[in-house]
Amino acid sequence: MPTVTDDSLIRVANLSMSYERKRGREPTSVLQNITLSVDRGELVCIIGPSGCGKSTLLSVLAGYIKPTSGEARINGKLVEEPGSDRLMVFQNPTLFPWYNTRENIAFGLRLRAHRDKRATADQTVTSLLKLAGLTGFEGHYVHELSGGMRQRVEIARALALDPDLLLMDEPFGALDALTRLGMQKELLRIWRETNKTILFVTHDIVEAIVLADRIVVMDARPARIKEIINVDIARPRHHNDPAVTELERRIARLLHVNL
Repeated sequence: MPTVTDDSLIRVANLSMSYERKRGREPTSVLQNITLSVDRGELVCIIGPSGCGKSTLLSVLAGYIKPTSGEARINGKLVEEPGSDRLMVFQNPTLFPWYNTRENIAFGLRLRAHRDKRATADQTVTSLLKLAGLTGFEGHYVHELSGGMRQRVEIARALALDPDLLLMDEPFGALDALTRLGMQKELLRIWRETNKTILFVTHDIVEAIVLADRIVVMDARPARIKEIINVDIARPRHHNDPAVTELERRIARLLHVNL
């Protein structure tokens, strides 16, 4: 049984989520009795079949929806609404096509900053452009950027507000295989440099192994945590590493997937 520790950034306790159905039918259970903790600076991946509640759990933590029972806390505070201390990064970037790269990254800062802090905001954006490997692309618009670069802008825009937690819902799922491999390396680099806490949903077993400190394996029926695995493989991890292959097979068996 997973436990919740007092020093965790994320603390989820006995959380369940169900949706009412029409005509008096039994409610549909989306999450069942989820208990999970994530420490500061940890990169945790969630993997499981479609319909096991991965995205729903992220939405609860983001404050977009409320659980049927149980609770979720960030920094010890009960999650009841969205907050700038945790931000979501989606599979398809939500960038503004009428803004260039710099303006997209600066959007949240511009809304929040007072006039006398504009210079500081500009410095933050310049630092994030460098961090995300976007220097030289400040003036490019969305249609001028590749899929991977758009996701870098999306990540940089989230980091601009200095959240404690990044909630990433299959952020590389729409990318081609080569770009996806590159973005995995970029995310690890950004994570090491910022020491942010990341909760990352994926359907890709090897991606989870390459990225994560721990992997949360979920089951669909019932929608629950099946196992939490510590990834005790030294970084950098390579797709053809025997230790990666062995763990891939173990997770595949948990998910009833034939490799």
